[in-house]
Amino acid sequence: MTLTYLDLTSEQRASLDDLPFDGNHLVSGPPGSGKSLLAAQRAVMLALTGTPVALLTRSNLLRQSLASMVHALGPQDRSLRVATAHSWLAGWYGDKAPRSPDGWYDWHALFERAADTGPVPGLTLVVDEGQDLPPEFYLLCRMLGARTTVYADECQRLTDTNSTLAEVARNLGRCDRHELDGNHRNTEQIASFAAHFHTGTGAPVLPEGQGPLPRLHRFHERGAADLLALLAERHPRDSIGVIAASKHTQFSLLGSLSRRAPRLKPQLYTSEAKGGQYRNLDLSRPGIVIVHRASAKGLGFDTVVIPDTHTDAAVDPTSAALRMTYYVLATRARREIHLGYEGDSEPPLLAQVGRGDLQRG
Repeated sequence: MTLTYLDLTSEQRASLDDLPFDGNHLVSGPPGSGKSLLAAQRAVMLALTGTPVALLTRSNLLRQSLASMVHALGPQDRSLRVATAHSWLAGWYGDKAPRSPDGWYDWHALFERAADTGPVPGLTLVVDEGQDLPPEFYLLCRMLGARTTVYADECQRLTDTNSTLAEVARNLGRCDRHELDGNHRNTEQIASFAAHFHTGTGAPVLPEGQGPLPRLHRFHERGAADLLALLAERHPRDSIGVIAASKHTQFSLLGSLSRRAPRLKPQLYTSEAKGGQYRNLDLSRPGIVIVHRASAKGLGFDTVVIPDTHTDAAVDPTSAALRMTYYVLATRARREIHLGYEGDSEPPLLAQVGRGDLQRG
């Protein structure tokens, strides 16, 4: 296997090259700092040491995105596996790994298996969006003697079952902490808008790239589909990520677009699909991709459309969970972001954003 570097800044390259191969490492950074790209590069570099590597994430859609990155880096053998944490755990334990009500595994049973089998020689793991895996996962990594590298951002949690950075480091045992700086994905305008929803300490550093202000639209019936068709026609080579709050909205938009502009051939992903067109996407193809909010983590699109912000109108706008959700969603956009609502009033969370950061109409 030979190593090919994808586009990295000098700071990202230094972060990658200075990270020791041995030991456990927790690398944290804000949205746009390149964590997913570096996770893929790190996994390839570790595979060059001659031991099999597993690159893991919670989201299946992010797994597909990471697999595309790894493929672009050029590995042609099976020394590097890209998988969800769920599927990797099932492979390690066996097909009948006991589940718990929260959708994860019975950790007590997994800990007992690890105690019986002992450490796994040469086990090497790289985890992307590691804050979305539960603390017990990292304790299991420690019991299995894995050398584990975790890329994470505590301000981007979208699930109830997650880990703080302190929990990740503590459960791994001896773990070196590293930080990434900078935002290489968003424009200054998008990052400034997203900063309204930031829940961490300190203000995020704004990037230098420029673009249009985020825009809030009041939609009439089928208005979201009309906007998407216009954006796709205006920028045919761009990726347009539609991030919806419900599966109903996803399929409603898919139906409207298929009737209005069938030539656009939009893609849709739902984690509930067992396979086929709604489970496996071609993320390298430009055009419209319709995903659920729960699957948006770690992805990036030229343009992001959040069509149904009115569904959050009844939620307390000071809710940390709601603000974190919008922080994650907004920072998926590289150049443009459009938000939509139905009804007479703007959702309270967005009504608080001034016109200097959010264009109306």
